[in-house]
Amino acid sequence: MSSPIDWRAARHRAAVLSRPGPRAGRAEVRGLVTVLHTSAKEAPGHVADITGLEDAAAQAARRPVYVVDRARWAEANIGMFRHLVGDLLPPTTLPGAARLGGEELGVMLSYLSTKVLGQFDPFTSADGRGEPGYLLLVAPNILHVERELDLDALDFRRWVCLHEQTHAVQFSAAPWLAGHLAERMTATVSSIASPEGGGQRLARTVRAVVEAVTTPRGETPTAQALAGPLVDAVLTDDERERLAEVVAVMSLLEGHADVVMDAVGPRVLPSVARIRTQFDRRREGTGTLDVITRRLMGMDAKIAQYRNGADFVRGVVHRVGHNGLNAVWAAPENLPTPAEIADPTAWVRRVHG
Repeated sequence: MSSPIDWRAARHRAAVLSRPGPRAGRAEVRGLVTVLHTSAKEAPGHVADITGLEDAAAQAARRPVYVVDRARWAEANIGMFRHLVGDLLPPTTLPGAARLGGEELGVMLSYLSTKVLGQFDPFTSADGRGEPGYLLLVAPNILHVERELDLDALDFRRWVCLHEQTHAVQFSAAPWLAGHLAERMTATVSSIASPEGGGQRLARTVRAVVEAVTTPRGETPTAQALAGPLVDAVLTDDERERLAEVVAVMSLLEGHADVVMDAVGPRVLPSVARIRTQFDRRREGTGTLDVITRRLMGMDAKIAQYRNGADFVRGVVHRVGHNGLNAVWAAPENLPTPAEIADPTAWVRRVHG
């Protein structure tokens, strides 16, 4: 018996299929890398000015930052997936099954590698030995988007770094959060991969995942993918509930990052309003978990629900300010429920009385 995923095959397939991105001269590339590193270093201070999370911002500023190409991003995410669920997947005795699983994962990540601008990984360390938590900025995709949307390059690069470093601040403010998310995700995977029908359910899940995340926007996936393949095809009621909790947390994290990055304002980012308007027209997700969760849950058909994360944050800030919102980072029980994401008043009432 062996692992159902050949991780080496996944890395090879992702590396082969990952496209290099837009052409740029050496001077332009050096300038892009320098600006991204500088912006990432400065961003936590701006986040602290808005949120008041000064200690968390100081910790976030010390975390490693890597400016990478698409293949390196895919390789890093293979490492993250292996860390999170590798030991939970059932072994296989079928010839070629592990290689096929690796090839499918590599194809999926090669597609996603063209979409993601940046990603904070709270679960693993860059070298596999140090403290978990590091930032990846995908230079080819940032360059592509700023050219495609004709954005001010310096402002856009700072804007991307603000979003991703807000995630770093969030996980620094709530050191329990990474473990909390990992526990819920691994519990769902473990349940799906259980011996009681787990093999068949896991196989359907893998096929659904690949189809859901690799169907380009504007094209039509099957009815299963449109309906939300995990929710309607393979999950039990308990698994649906756990995944709904993950979606609520992801909505909070993304909504909070959006509100913070826009609150920095024209003093720091003169073209912030134009960036937001242009970017919202083509937004397809800002991180691996974000993209995959949305597709698996059928969130492309429920984009308004996903955007409730930003509405939740604005609603809470309006009532109790950023200091009141910061209670969300204090303990797992203070996280908003799926129902509270759409009703910030209910969260304020429960947490603040």
